[in-house]
Amino acid sequence: MKKILTLWAALGVMYVAMETVFRGYSHPSMLIVGGLCGVLVGAINQHPRFYNAPVALQSIVGAVIVLVVEFLAGCVLNLWLGMDVWDYTGQPGNILGQVCPLFGLLWFLIMPLAIWAEDTARWFIWIYETTVYKRDLDTPDQAMYSLASVYLDFIRGR
Repeated sequence: MKKILTLWAALGVMYVAMETVFRGYSHPSMLIVGGLCGVLVGAINQHPRFYNAPVALQSIVGAVIVLVVEFLAGCVLNLWLGMDVWDYTGQPGNILGQVCPLFGLLWFLIMPLAIWAEDTARWFIWIYETTVYKRDLDTPDQAMYSLASVYLDFIRGR
């Protein structure tokens, strides 16, 4: 559980930082929502039958996960609590102003980054636990790899 909460926090911080760079600001609730998306996307990637799936397939599933979380979080944060964290009502094809096809495509395109970030965070947690706590843990299932290699696999359909 501690590892999942650590991943949640780390990935939430990464999401907020990325959103702040591209959008100019973020909202504190996005630490929770972004971290949850990262943990859920990472969970599908940890299943042995799935982590060998083509990156494009992982990206489709990951984008769907993010859209579902974004819709549910938007219904609670924006529609029910009135926090106005985001509003896609001006976008074509939006559903209640909480999700839209354009951002679904964006999530699909940045999903290789999310997959790589979650895997990399897992490696750093493993290194920390084996070094600091001297724990004898099994090596993670997958070796470290570069972000460029993930996008190359994405483009090549692997």
